[in-house]
Amino acid sequence: MNPRNYQRELDRIIKNITRTETVPKLLLHSCCGPCSSYVLEYLAPYFEIVLFYDNPNIQPRAEYDHRLAEQRRVIAHTRAPHGIRLIEGDYDPARYARAVKGLTHLPEGSERCFACYRFRMEAAAALAKRLGCEYFATTLSISPYKNADAINAIGEEIAEVAGVAHLPNDFKKRGGYQRSIVLCKAWDIYRQHYCGCIFSQREWEARTAAQREKESSQ
Repeated sequence: MNPRNYQRELDRIIKNITRTETVPKLLLHSCCGPCSSYVLEYLAPYFEIVLFYDNPNIQPRAEYDHRLAEQRRVIAHTRAPHGIRLIEGDYDPARYARAVKGLTHLPEGSERCFACYRFRMEAAAALAKRLGCEYFATTLSISPYKNADAINAIGEEIAEVAGVAHLPNDFKKRGGYQRSIVLCKAWDIYRQHYCGCIFSQREWEARTAAQREKESSQ
């Protein structure tokens, strides 16, 4: 069986949108400003976007606030003919703790991360339903470190329950990740060193320390 091409599926949806005079509303969960930069640039011509910044996994609170401020700056730089409305989720780290309970010993990119995707996407789909959005999605797939197959599979499972269509995506395709780097450099946007949670922070710190030790021994 050939793997699914989520970019091609998204292409078809966008092509159908351009054939009509209606502008669908998209609830887009954003994991951070840098990841949203290209995704907003790409989707804004075709959708009215509600950007949902719901990331209680981010630690510490100062880091969360910094990333939220950068998210606002990205929106300010983005040309959006149909508008971008930012909604901030509740910063309640206990939500994240419940979502990954029993999985905290697992490494980055594991089921721990999939559980983190899921609880934020579930919140996004529920909000999309309340706001009458036609679609929901997340920016997470732009990262080369995130599993697009898992993200889309989770999105489709949630869509069946929530009653809102999941917008298929793999935003890293067609140079999406590289474009986000270009945009962040042009706009002087802070690009974080770790995904967000305390576990990814610790892994980043351990890698950094190991690299420094290696360099000092040479």
